[in-house]
Amino acid sequence: MTEIVPKEAEALLSWRGLLDAFEAGHRLPLSDIKDMFLYRDKDTILNRGAWIDGLGALVKAATVFPGNAAKGLPTIYGVVSLFDDVTGDLNAILDFHLVTKWKTAGDSLLSASRLARKESREFLLVGAGAVARSMVEAYSSVFPEARFTVWSRTRESAAAMGLPVADDLETAVRKADVICSATMATSPLIKGEWLQPGQHIDLIGAYKPGMREVDDRAMQRARVFVDSRKTTIHHIGELMDPIASGAITEADVVADFYDDPALFSRRSEDEITIAKNGGGAHLDLMTASYIAACWRAR
Repeated sequence: MTEIVPKEAEALLSWRGLLDAFEAGHRLPLSDIKDMFLYRDKDTILNRGAWIDGLGALVKAATVFPGNAAKGLPTIYGVVSLFDDVTGDLNAILDFHLVTKWKTAGDSLLSASRLARKESREFLLVGAGAVARSMVEAYSSVFPEARFTVWSRTRESAAAMGLPVADDLETAVRKADVICSATMATSPLIKGEWLQPGQHIDLIGAYKPGMREVDDRAMQRARVFVDSRKTTIHHIGELMDPIASGAITEADVVADFYDDPALFSRRSEDEITIAKNGGGAHLDLMTASYIAACWRAR
């Protein structure tokens, strides 16, 4: 069993390498995935597992305690266990935050690399947390001329990122080529009437029922993509709510990463595209396997 040192491991990784690992992972058999959530008021225990025949198995466990922020403590603690596909042996223990950072950002980077216009320059980050910071690094690897603006509910958190700050969300959305929303919103922040032809929107924040970042009109105006139908359509408010209201149907989800990449693509310069990042455990497994392979080859 190998215990991987996060800082040393991260220096071995590349976003292009991770995207290649995602492409290869989605050519393997469909993963078996199970998530378990336990709740105590606002606190959550998340235990998720994935098994991909030919790659391996993973268990990722985390606690999410929002009240820790007021105590000066991390709100999330966790660990990732990677198991051998043939013997079931524990191959590696990885840092939860390392795997989550690369999985989450890489997920939306793969979507943007396929759906955003190649000449995209203006990137709007909605939310100023750790995910937004990771997306700056990730997007820049594919869009080297990207210019970033950040909007947050509190101007102080946006300014702390050291990037230009947008004071008005509507104005910022209208100007952007790519919009990346990574918030804990429980009701839509971004309105469909603000969207402009040719824009691409990566939706990252919502991860359970009762959470969403764009309204029904946005979902109606865009061609909608997901990383995995299995982990999004019946599990996340971003899809569940507009389907329940009749604004869209399941058939309006054009493709996921398991479909032919030709389907997961932009058809015209003017269309609006939305990609919902569900971040399923199969992506954790692909990411952890990539990190472990880089570590062994160092």
